[in-house]
Amino acid sequence: MNVALFPDVVVNGETIPSAAIAAEAQNHSAPKDKPGIAWRKAAQALAIRTLLLQEAKRRGLTPDPLELAPGRFETDDEALIRALLDEALVIEPVGEEAVRGEWDKDPARYRSAPLWDVSHILCACDPRDEAECAAAEARAVTLLARLDGDAKGFAAAARESDCGSKASGGHLGQLGPGDTVPEFEAALRSLTEGAVTPAPVLSRHGWHIIRLNATAPGQVLPYDTVRPKIAQALEKAAWARASRAFVESLGQRAQISGASLTPI
Repeated sequence: MNVALFPDVVVNGETIPSAAIAAEAQNHSAPKDKPGIAWRKAAQALAIRTLLLQEAKRRGLTPDPLELAPGRFETDDEALIRALLDEALVIEPVGEEAVRGEWDKDPARYRSAPLWDVSHILCACDPRDEAECAAAEARAVTLLARLDGDAKGFAAAARESDCGSKASGGHLGQLGPGDTVPEFEAALRSLTEGAVTPAPVLSRHGWHIIRLNATAPGQVLPYDTVRPKIAQALEKAAWARASRAFVESLGQRAQISGASLTPI
């Protein structure tokens, strides 16, 4: 990206270095043919950050970094922004009526995790080894073509699996979200009961042929169980609205060039 094509970003007389914007742009998505969008998002993010830091210093706040994880602390800038927002934002407590109203919109949104009864056949390989990966895929395709489409035929083919589950016809038992690698779970979610993946699925373990034997959808959870989660979500949404309004108020009083605070 040619940074010379973009104007300097200046916030109340403070220039944000182009190198800082270019580095920040790596954290923002944009179409490959439109790198300028990532630049504008980065310029906006740093302009907001600069506005907040300027306001924190104007108020005489001092940083008191928190420990975010063992041995990892906030930067001074992060601590200043947190202190500023803690002081400036007033968030009304979320009342019972609001929580109940959110629940009443659609109680079915709040369910326990589903369970899947699953069998699979694994043709193991190291995906980084092209020749080994191709050979394992060809083997998986051949096995898939031999399946009869029923559980009995799948169990017979699973005897050639490279997974220990072959001793039980490839049966893995009941699985829930997060119990398998992402590629396996994504394929599993696309299946209906009794269906087999139409093509082998690659994961870091090799090529899988997956059969969804049965599924148990999550049950609707009672209000008292999900109330804390709903209240927390409403509080986060209120905080986000208040922080956006606060930034807008700062922007209205500021002199900014080279960046816009309008959402991109």
